[in-house]
Amino acid sequence: MTVTADSHDVIEVRGARENNLTGVDVDIPKRRLTVFTGVSGSGKSSLVFGTIAAESQRMINETYTAFLQSFMPTIGRPDVDSLRNLSAAIVVDQERMGANARSTVGTATDAHTMLRIVFSRLGQPHVGTSGAFSFNLAEGMCLACEGLGKVSDVDIDELVDRDKSLNEGAITVPNFGVGTWYWQSMAASGFYDPDKKLRDFTEQEWADFLHKPSTKVKVGSNNITYEGLVVKVQRLYLLKDRASMQAHIREFVDRAATFRTCAECGGARLNAAALSSRIEGLNIAECSAMQISDLADFIRKLDEPSVAPLLATLRDTLDSLVDIGLGYLSLDRESGTLSGGEAQRVKMVRHLGSSLTDVTYVFDEPTVGLHPHDIQRMNDLLLLLRDKGNTVLVVEHKPEVIAIADHVVDLGPGAGTNGGRVCYTGDVAGLRASGTLTGRHLDHRARLRDDVRKPTGWLPITGASLHNLRDVSVDVPTGVLTVVTGVAGSGKSSLIHGSLAKRDGVVVVDQSAIRGSRRSNPATYSGLLDPIRTAFAKANGVKAALFSANSEGACPNCKGIGLVYTDLAMMAGVASVCEKCDGKRFTAEVLTHKLRGKDISEVLAMSVAEAQAFFPSGPARAILDRMVDVGLPYLSLGQPLTTLSGGERQRLKLAIRMADKGATYILDEPTTGLHLADVDQLLGLLDRLVDDGNTVIVIEHHQAVMAHADWIIDLGPGAGHDGGRVVFTGTPAELVADADTLTARHLRDYVGISAR
Repeated sequence: MTVTADSHDVIEVRGARENNLTGVDVDIPKRRLTVFTGVSGSGKSSLVFGTIAAESQRMINETYTAFLQSFMPTIGRPDVDSLRNLSAAIVVDQERMGANARSTVGTATDAHTMLRIVFSRLGQPHVGTSGAFSFNLAEGMCLACEGLGKVSDVDIDELVDRDKSLNEGAITVPNFGVGTWYWQSMAASGFYDPDKKLRDFTEQEWADFLHKPSTKVKVGSNNITYEGLVVKVQRLYLLKDRASMQAHIREFVDRAATFRTCAECGGARLNAAALSSRIEGLNIAECSAMQISDLADFIRKLDEPSVAPLLATLRDTLDSLVDIGLGYLSLDRESGTLSGGEAQRVKMVRHLGSSLTDVTYVFDEPTVGLHPHDIQRMNDLLLLLRDKGNTVLVVEHKPEVIAIADHVVDLGPGAGTNGGRVCYTGDVAGLRASGTLTGRHLDHRARLRDDVRKPTGWLPITGASLHNLRDVSVDVPTGVLTVVTGVAGSGKSSLIHGSLAKRDGVVVVDQSAIRGSRRSNPATYSGLLDPIRTAFAKANGVKAALFSANSEGACPNCKGIGLVYTDLAMMAGVASVCEKCDGKRFTAEVLTHKLRGKDISEVLAMSVAEAQAFFPSGPARAILDRMVDVGLPYLSLGQPLTTLSGGERQRLKLAIRMADKGATYILDEPTTGLHLADVDQLLGLLDRLVDDGNTVIVIEHHQAVMAHADWIIDLGPGAGHDGGRVVFTGTPAELVADADTLTARHLRDYVGISAR
């Protein structure tokens, strides 16, 4: 397709300089599927998410009143000269869904809402409107568990020290220390004496202290809301999604509370009236607990003219979930338990039924977590969105997705300061012939090993039955590289994380968020800052604490963050560079101390590769070498951890744990976010881990990793209740020669070997 720069048929980007972009000029055709390629850190996300999508969303937000904008996230104007012909952008990313246990796959897709209406019309006996079937509304929820399906038993002695008074710090719950707001609301309530030891409380005082429901009390001239300690702890902590908690809160909850299925509703979340209403013998909780592919079949059999349009919409939604490779989920699955890839695909379903056109859809590696068998279905959905008249922008590394692109924008040539430039724009055939790193690797194939390593022993798994596993027994070899594969939902993570993760000597390296504040960065998290501070202190004859932005050397104006956050009341808050330290985070005095001509802020601004050259030896160099080994040479030492992708977080964790010897490493899709050229480097790293005497177990769909393995454990044959069995164990050569699993078929195609 030929486009002209002044055409309204292109998104025109001029002078994009966000992050490492070097004044990028590019035209992106509208109503086409454009795939953005390039190595990790080349600038793909900065162009697509940080520039195009961010400006589209910022301009939409500006159409709202200042009052409404105050409730929206602040989006700064991206660093770009001009952006023309933008359309409304919808970002479908891999951020985890749901911050509480009330969000499920059903509520997130509106499928449960539609199911509630169906039951309110067709269910017998008739028990009320759709609200009567909602576990989030008082009229439908089980009152014993408040619609959660589980209740918590709290160990009071993990909340308090009975031998102390409130003023002596009797409450041991996080964030309830003496003088805190939570503590004040209790100590000043008047229901008990804050100087009285808890063991001396009367029965009434003890009940008020622990269990009094929310009530208004007057403290001085103010009215405040008081609630008992157990009531408050349940609301603040126990009803929240565990995955979203800070580590110290999660540890407290694990100590203080035990959760069990609600005896009143049996975990169904609903009251007896809602559970009594049935369609074809099933109540709504039983329908929500069904595998979505089965529920779709059940709904397809219902034929009732009065709700025919609603049934058709519900069928389409359920079919879309099946088509997108999520048929193994159930509507009652909590959103917070979904992986990043699953969350992105659930969000995608919301848009497939939309009648909006000329929208820009932005996807971040939509094939994450997908077996090669499922990637074709994802491709079909991307093309469907395009064919409805939308612009589809996809950041992706998989050659199967690049192959269907109408247009490719390849960034690079390297990462960080070596990237940020457009290396190629055009069609896929042109990319293949372009000579760029992506073009050269597009048809690259890893080969099966000539000689596989022999196991040094075995880790037995016996009778595994977590989730959909069907009494699985399998031996995992030690001293080699084992790849565990199978379609999404086949039981891979349930088998490995459920059976091996908590054994002695096992190191789990996953993509979960790294807990920490906006002060946390690769230097602090990896321990690299300690030898850096020591080197600065030794060179200048001063204390090492001066070189920490969290300690004595911090700029007092921004408290070592480098930014000042200003609340503009009804307007959106803004973050501005601290004028006192010019964003350098340290006091002027600290910045006078140099190490080989560089101050501490200049060192923290270095990339890992630059720092590697700056620290030629010692403990700092050892940490930096490991960060380069895992494919992170482009990361800045001081960039906030919150800016790292899931794949980058996993590789940073791996760099920290690589010093362990004789360990069993479990990695979950380590190729996430890796360019085709970087996968070879990852394979070399995995080999080195094994050759150093470790056992490496990788949950992975990437065929290059499968081909490179010493041993393969393949689960399936399908997903959900169609999976949960080991369908093959053996070497990759045996898999492609003899097996007839979905994995075997795709790996045969990949390595170009015919079945015997």
